[in-house]
Amino acid sequence: MMDWKIFATVFATVFIAELGDKTQLATLLFAADKEVSKWLVFVAASMALIATSALGVLAGSAVSQYVSERTLHIVAGIGFIGIGVWTLWK
Repeated sequence: MMDWKIFATVFATVFIAELGDKTQLATLLFAADKEVSKWLVFVAASMALIATSALGVLAGSAVSQYVSERTLHIVAGIGFIGIGVWTLWK
Protein backbone atom coordinates (compact mmCIF):
# COMPACT_ATOMS: atom_id res chain seq x y z
CA MET A 1 0.00 0.00 0.00
CA MET A 2 1.26 3.46 -0.93
CA ASP A 3 1.85 5.93 1.92
CA TRP A 4 0.69 9.14 0.26
CA LYS A 5 1.76 11.31 3.21
CA ILE A 6 5.39 10.16 2.87
CA PHE A 7 5.17 10.47 -0.92
CA ALA A 8 3.89 14.06 -0.68
CA THR A 9 6.48 15.00 1.95
CA VAL A 10 9.41 13.65 -0.06
CA PHE A 11 8.09 15.11 -3.33
CA ALA A 12 7.55 18.58 -1.83
CA THR A 13 10.90 18.58 -0.03
CA VAL A 14 12.91 17.56 -3.10
CA PHE A 15 10.89 19.84 -5.40
CA ILE A 16 11.48 22.90 -3.21
CA ALA A 17 15.14 22.02 -2.66
CA GLU A 18 15.74 21.70 -6.40
CA LEU A 19 14.10 25.00 -7.36
CA GLY A 20 16.72 27.49 -8.45
CA ASP A 21 19.71 25.33 -7.57
CA LYS A 22 22.77 24.85 -9.78
CA THR A 23 21.32 21.71 -11.35
CA GLN A 24 18.16 23.47 -12.49
CA LEU A 25 20.16 26.42 -13.82
CA ALA A 26 22.48 24.09 -15.75
CA THR A 27 19.45 22.29 -17.21
CA LEU A 28 17.94 25.65 -18.16
CA LEU A 29 21.14 26.62 -19.97
CA PHE A 30 21.28 23.34 -21.90
CA ALA A 31 17.62 23.70 -22.88
CA ALA A 32 18.17 27.30 -24.01
CA ASP A 33 20.44 26.08 -26.83
CA LYS A 34 18.22 26.17 -29.94
CA GLU A 35 20.10 23.27 -31.54
CA VAL A 36 19.57 20.89 -28.63
CA SER A 37 16.51 18.64 -28.30
CA LYS A 38 14.47 19.75 -25.29
CA TRP A 39 13.32 16.15 -24.78
CA LEU A 40 16.94 14.99 -24.68
CA VAL A 41 17.77 17.58 -22.02
CA PHE A 42 14.65 16.63 -20.03
CA VAL A 43 15.37 12.88 -20.17
CA ALA A 44 19.07 13.30 -19.32
CA ALA A 45 18.34 15.66 -16.39
CA SER A 46 15.56 13.36 -15.14
CA MET A 47 17.80 10.29 -15.30
CA ALA A 48 20.55 12.16 -13.44
CA LEU A 49 18.11 13.13 -10.66
CA ILE A 50 16.83 9.56 -10.49
CA ALA A 51 20.40 8.22 -10.24
CA THR A 52 21.40 10.65 -7.48
CA SER A 53 18.15 9.95 -5.62
CA ALA A 54 18.84 6.20 -5.87
CA LEU A 55 22.29 6.77 -4.36
CA GLY A 56 20.69 8.76 -1.52
CA VAL A 57 18.16 6.00 -0.84
CA LEU A 58 20.87 3.31 -0.88
CA ALA A 59 23.17 5.34 1.38
CA GLY A 60 20.32 6.15 3.78
CA SER A 61 19.31 2.51 3.90
CA ALA A 62 22.87 1.39 4.60
CA VAL A 63 23.49 4.05 7.27
CA SER A 64 20.19 3.24 9.00
CA GLN A 65 21.47 -0.29 9.62
CA TYR A 66 24.14 1.12 11.97
CA VAL A 67 22.72 4.43 13.25
CA SER A 68 19.35 4.98 14.95
CA GLU A 69 16.65 7.00 13.19
CA ARG A 70 16.64 9.52 16.03
CA THR A 71 20.39 10.09 15.69
CA LEU A 72 20.01 10.53 11.92
CA HIS A 73 17.27 13.13 12.45
CA ILE A 74 19.41 15.03 14.95
CA VAL A 75 22.48 14.99 12.70
CA ALA A 76 20.40 16.05 9.67
CA GLY A 77 18.76 18.84 11.67
CA ILE A 78 22.12 20.13 12.91
CA GLY A 79 23.46 19.93 9.35
CA PHE A 80 20.56 21.93 7.92
CA ILE A 81 20.84 24.53 10.68
CA GLY A 82 24.58 24.75 10.05
CA ILE A 83 24.06 25.28 6.34
CA GLY A 84 21.44 27.94 7.06
CA VAL A 85 23.72 29.79 9.48
CA TRP A 86 26.64 29.55 7.03
CA THR A 87 24.45 30.88 4.20
CA LEU A 88 23.24 33.80 6.31
CA TRP A 89 26.80 34.52 7.48
CA LYS A 90 28.00 34.79 3.87
